[in-house]
Formats: sequence, C-alpha cells, structure tokens
Amino acid sequence: MSAAVAPSPSTTSSAEGLWQGTTSASRTLRAVVLEDGTYWALYSGVNNPNVIAGVVQGSGISSPGSFSSANGRDFSIEAAYIADATLSASYSAKQSFNGSLTDQASGGAVSFTSTYRSIYEQSASLSALAGTYSGTAATGSGTNRTTIAIDSSGFVSGTSNDGCRFNGSASVHRTVNVYDVTIVFQGGTCANGTSTTNGIAYLEGSNLYSAALNTARSTSDARPMSTTMPSASRVARRKVASTTYVAPCRRCAGPNTS
Repeated sequence: MSAAVAPSPSTTSSAEGLWQGTTSASRTLRAVVLEDGTYWALYSGVNNPNVIAGVVQGSGISSPGSFSSANGRDFSIEAAYIADATLSASYSAKQSFNGSLTDQASGGAVSFTSTYRSIYEQSASLSALAGTYSGTAATGSGTNRTTIAIDSSGFVSGTSNDGCRFNGSASVHRTVNVYDVTIVFQGGTCANGTSTTNGIAYLEGSNLYSAALNTARSTSDARPMSTTMPSASRVARRKVASTTYVAPCRRCAGPNTS
C-alpha cells in the first residue's frame, strides 16, 4: 500500500515564492507570489521597515525568467490613495526576483530587488497560527488599540478601542507556508464599514504578515504581527479612497484553543 504525497511548490518553473528585499525608494518589500500568479506585496515606510506604508496586489504571468502584471493595484496608506499599477520583473527560481513597479496615476516607476525566502516551503498549521494579538491602530480620525484573536480552528475575531469589531476565518493554503484569510467588518465605527475582505497570510519565524482585499479591490487590509513579547508593536490603519486598512500587531498571549 502506498501513501499519497502532496505536490511540492512549483517554484522551479515560475516566480512563485516568498521574496524579501528593498526598493529604490529605500523601502523594505515583502512579496508573496502564489502558484496561480496572484501576488501580494507589502512595502514599508521610507527607511522604516517596521511601519507598513501600503500593499500592491494583482495577478501576473510567469514565462521562463520573467514575470509581468498589468492589473496591479497600489493601496498606499501613507499617501492616502489607490492607484492602478503595472509590474515587470525578472526572476531566477528560488533565488532572486527583481524588477520595477509603475504607478499608472503618476507614471513614476520604482525598482526593487529581492531574494527568495525558503520559509515559503514550510508547512502551515492552524495550531501555529493560533493566539491573541494586540497593537495600536491608526485611522483618519486617530489611533486606536486593537486586539485580534485566532483560535485553533482558524476563527478570527477582533476589536478596536473605538468600538470597531470584526471577525473572520483563516485556513491553510495548499502545502506551503501561506494561509487564506477572510475578514468581515461589523460596521458602526469601523473605517471599513461592513466590508468583507479576502486574502493571504504567512508566518516568518515569530511574525505573521497578512493582506486582503474586497471583491472590487477597492478596500484592503494588511497586518504584520509579531509573536515577540512583551514590548508593543506599531500599527497603521487608515481610510484610503474606499478604505485601506493596514494593521501590524504583536502577539500578547499564547495559543487560543477556545
């Protein structure tokens, strides 16, 4: 009797993987390219890798050594806008992913270089994801403390001290270190209203990074979270056009199995 073996990531023939590097604008870049060409790229503030300034999302096509996307969207937190974007890159499988991103609103291009992170090939598990996280959220109306809990079944719940509440779910994505996530905002004081966003998350050591969009790609949310204790983490959250949400949080308790 033979056991079925899960397929390994198809990174040898595509740009699939987790990439980390820098841009020509002195920003840190963390990008996930999935098996179907969908990509999520979180970029930091200038010379400030601990503050998320925005996220670029789209889908592209890999051909031997090159990757291109014509439907990117740049959700800029610090500049408070959403803009169409194109991405053009060259890659060496499991080694490098280098290219440029062009903002279609301004026509300006930013180049980037990045290297492959082998942690992409680690298996994901909901038990590793489970925990309670807290941080400071900033919106167009001010800053708010936010707490997020993820249990061992993947249920997500959260609240900010301005009264905004949200919940959702997380599940393992294929055989790699990526989770599929859904967040539903509960209206009231939430800057995102009653939006539902869908996206991805991944674990990097003690840190969790995630990003999600609504179906129309007019609302996004993204969160870097750290499991380091006990110091506080910075969070940025801001309404951008239809609303963009970025919230880095830090784990403040162990796995939540309730």
